[in-house]
Amino acid sequence: MLGPIFSRELVTVPRRGGHFPTRAALVGLIAILGITTWQATVGFARDATLGETANFGQLLFQLVSFVQLLLVLFFGALSAAGAVSQEKDRRTFVLLLLTDMRDYEIVLGKLIGALLPILLLILVSTPVLALLLLLGGIAPEQVVQAVLVLFAAAIAAGSLGGLVALWRDKTYQALALSVLFLVLYFLLAQALGSAKAYFDPFAAMQTVLEPPAAGWSGLAPAYGFVLVAAALCALMNGVGIWKLRKWNPSGEPIMQREVFIGEAAAATEAEELEKRAKAHAAPGDARQVGANPILWRETGTLAYGRRPLLVKFAFGIVLALILYFAVSEMNRPGGRPAFAAAYGLVPVAVLSLLLVAAQAVTSITSERDGGALDVLLVTDVSPKEFVFGKLWGVVYNCKEYIIPPLILALFYALRGVLGRPPADATTADYVAANFGPLIAVGGALVLLFAFAIALGLHVSLRIVQSRMAIAHTLGTIFFLSVGTLIAIYLIVINGGSFTNQWVSFISFLALGIGGLMYVLSADRPSPALSLASVVCPLAMFYCVVNVLIARPGTDESADPLVPFVVLGAAFGFTITAMLLPLVTEFDVALGRTAQPNEG
Repeated sequence: MLGPIFSRELVTVPRRGGHFPTRAALVGLIAILGITTWQATVGFARDATLGETANFGQLLFQLVSFVQLLLVLFFGALSAAGAVSQEKDRRTFVLLLLTDMRDYEIVLGKLIGALLPILLLILVSTPVLALLLLLGGIAPEQVVQAVLVLFAAAIAAGSLGGLVALWRDKTYQALALSVLFLVLYFLLAQALGSAKAYFDPFAAMQTVLEPPAAGWSGLAPAYGFVLVAAALCALMNGVGIWKLRKWNPSGEPIMQREVFIGEAAAATEAEELEKRAKAHAAPGDARQVGANPILWRETGTLAYGRRPLLVKFAFGIVLALILYFAVSEMNRPGGRPAFAAAYGLVPVAVLSLLLVAAQAVTSITSERDGGALDVLLVTDVSPKEFVFGKLWGVVYNCKEYIIPPLILALFYALRGVLGRPPADATTADYVAANFGPLIAVGGALVLLFAFAIALGLHVSLRIVQSRMAIAHTLGTIFFLSVGTLIAIYLIVINGGSFTNQWVSFISFLALGIGGLMYVLSADRPSPALSLASVVCPLAMFYCVVNVLIARPGTDESADPLVPFVVLGAAFGFTITAMLLPLVTEFDVALGRTAQPNEG
């Protein structure tokens, strides 16, 4: 019913090399979460009572459900958007339009084909959730509702990403707008009050985990969300099918230079040579190329689409809504929370990191898919010009995403939220108490942005498959952010105690080190990248434990400059390990040639 595109994905997905390791990794992640939850609720020093076992099952069910929901939303939208955008970059999407396939077969085939690995992972986790019924604390209907919410959220997020990719031509715009529209939808759903459980997947999942004792009098919010998600999927995919051949193929018309036979015969040889010298493909006056042609193309041309301001406008709307919520929390009548700065700084920083990483990785993948990277690498452009041209080009194009988190950190420092001065503090005491944390937070943000840019460039140059390069880059940034937040949550729910959970955190560290080592140096390992894969998770782990055990916002707060120095040393070494081979041994780093001792 969905056509040959879906049929091909259905046959080829189980044959891919990463299919079974991914499923095993998901089950392993759930097992680690289970061990961590058991340590947080009961521990291994004594036997658990029936009530404690039921509480453990309920807490683990809640943790696994929310973690899975967050993963399927993020990767569902990016997977569908990347599947369509890659076809456009390779100029093969037009070939699909030339076949006898119907419009719905193209749109729905690409959508379900891209979501098929994610939907299979949900099916893999369903028996694990069902096994939690044996522990008590949850009902079979809750498992059914949670699985339905996961399926509906994944398909809805994928429909959004597919629609945006059909609309926009460039991969970066499709990825960035998919993430921004998804976040914007969640923010707008918060204004619906009690009805948000029918629109917000997180609110719907919360009703699944905390149902009323007497049951729902009418339709359960989880089922209502599934119906709303189905309606939104039908609407978005209907628009995509309707606009498929209106949006695609698109592009500026090619202006042909006409030469009349009479004029050509009358023109002298000198005039003809002058015309050829002045001729150029684009209409209008010719522009002078800068000293670094790569940097000039990144900053002086529309290399990332004809409407780059659309992404920045969407980011501005999302930023305004996040700041409104953050400032409201900081000024609420009951007093500001202990982590007041995190309410605004964390979501803005994570969103900016994802956008910067997407810009960095697509700056290479778009060149490769368009066939321009190989042509570019045989010119007289030096490796240093190429690498730093791309790096500074990403910084220039992403300045609207890099500057707001830094300004927000300065705002929190001026409001006295980053540090707590004495009770009888003067203005100078406020400045002194917040100046050190401001340097640490600002420096850490700059360092993480540099890491995201270098990571996108490094991964996209080493991995030929564009979808895999994008998934590895954005997945690393996503897990780096979400994994840190999960670690914070696990320490917080255990009363800030780390000694009872060291086994789980060692497991998390092992997964983080293994994942980062696979991303950085799986195909061409090097001692520097292997060492960087170890020190980065350790540095993040040290900073999390140091900050939380020091109880931020209290008199027990430790000096934040020490974690910043550790973070700076680890990530600075990683950035150097990624960029130095590209500048000094460009062809060897890309695998285009071998070193002398490799034969």
